[in-house]
Amino acid sequence: MPEALPDLLRADGVLFDLDGVLTPTAEVHMRAWKAVFDDVFGRWSLTPAYSDADYFDYVDGKKRYDGVASLMRSRNVEIPWGAVDDPPEAETICGIGNRKNAAFAASLRAEGIAPFPGSLALVEKLAAAGVPLGVVSSSKNAEEVLAAAGIRSFFRVVVDGVVAERDDLASKPAADMFRAGAVALGVDPARSIAVEDATSGAASAAAAGFADVVGVDRGAGAEALRAAGATVVVEDLDAFLVDSPHEPAQTAHQADPSGTEETA
Repeated sequence: MPEALPDLLRADGVLFDLDGVLTPTAEVHMRAWKAVFDDVFGRWSLTPAYSDADYFDYVDGKKRYDGVASLMRSRNVEIPWGAVDDPPEAETICGIGNRKNAAFAASLRAEGIAPFPGSLALVEKLAAAGVPLGVVSSSKNAEEVLAAAGIRSFFRVVVDGVVAERDDLASKPAADMFRAGAVALGVDPARSIAVEDATSGAASAAAAGFADVVGVDRGAGAEALRAAGATVVVEDLDAFLVDSPHEPAQTAHQADPSGTEETA
């Protein structure tokens, strides 16, 4: 029988990733990374060319500089780490990361952002029921994005890239950030639920001991999310807006006994 979705209303708390889960900022991040890495790869004659697969494999869900370092290592390239205040034109890990952030910030200011409708509806439902909510995001822009999307007030805590740097928290897929989110929210991970769209984030939440890890498949792939630690995968969080959270929703990817992914 297909497995049911977890009942978020009965969780001690629910911790959400931001980009790609609550807001479509993952697309903005992807465009900014592509512009920067296309330029770097072209000038340095790096092969193979940068692709969306590189984003999901090496960058998605990680702290900005860790993502740069991971991708460069995939091409056997070692460059100086630099410092967080490196100018965007610096040919360092931090310089490349800052270059991308400048492109992201410019796009956010020019275009604005709105939450995914299904995500907003679910957050409103959980908040109305009194479920403690938090955000765990590797982005240093999380507070700005939440404010721009008009949803900051729903979340009691935000553990983001700024907090991770301040408190020396290891980047996802390490358990540090989701574990810190649970501590800040005052909930037990074993009775709480994490929501992620990145394989690194799903692995982080699983390692932190969350009772359930909901994967939102915005491009990483249901199979990859499950392999990383997601206990259930949906295409959109409106899957949780059905009358009974114990009934499988149409957008949930369920696993058949042979291990292949199906859309129920």
